Amino acid sequence: MDLGLSNKSVLILASSKGLGKATAAQFAEEGARVYLASRSKDALQQAADDITKETGNTHVAYSVCDMTDYDSIKQVVDYAARENGGIDVLVNNTGGPPAGTFDDVDDQAWQQAFELNLLSFTRTIREVLPYMRKRGGGRIVNFASSSIKQPIDNLILSNTFRAGITGLSKSLSQELAGDRILINTMGAGRISTERVQSLDAIKADALNMEINDLKASNEKQIPMGRYGEPEEFAKLAVFLCSEANTYITGQSLLVDGGMVKAL
Repeated sequence: MDLGLSNKSVLILASSKGLGKATAAQFAEEGARVYLASRSKDALQQAADDITKETGNTHVAYSVCDMTDYDSIKQVVDYAARENGGIDVLVNNTGGPPAGTFDDVDDQAWQQAFELNLLSFTRTIREVLPYMRKRGGGRIVNFASSSIKQPIDNLILSNTFRAGITGLSKSLSQELAGDRILINTMGAGRISTERVQSLDAIKADALNMEINDLKASNEKQIPMGRYGEPEEFAKLAVFLCSEANTYITGQSLLVDGGMVKAL
């Protein structure tokens, strides 16, 4: 299947590692012009080098972006558009907020999580829309977690703001359909990333368990019997953002190996 991504301009946030980097690599494989962004210049340089070496795609550029700072977001969108002649695809992604229950988090933590995990998405979408409308359409995918379907214990901040992302995406799917801009949300289950490893370590420590024992226990709750790989998540993101997707918008899709039992 030709996904129609050759020379498309793709901006991917939080893409120096984890799901963002894996997704950037998949776009690069399809011949897209990929623009990376995250907080660390060194990590971005390494990610760009890795992707170019792995895929042979030399159209991989990057710049540093603080997703809690509106000026930084506006700047990276402008840089990406200037580098690649516009923007066809936006992949919204950020690091997850700290773990904790309601009693663990104060107003500052709530505000920080709001700015990083919800407001940043609205700001980035606002900035890319003029470029997409000028191109006659576009694709947006918002990365979230499996908590968009089933809340996760000890992740009150993530549960709250990831749900907000789904509301944002559904509302925008109605508003943007006339502009031929499709927008969807993807929820990651237990995918082998540094974020999941960190959360596993926190939970294992709290339960006084070895982390390998905790992972084995978690895998028993997944019908597929294992954690997913970032590349498996990335492949769906690429399809949703491709020309092959012409009618899927406003949806929330999980990549979780069947773990979540909610309908």
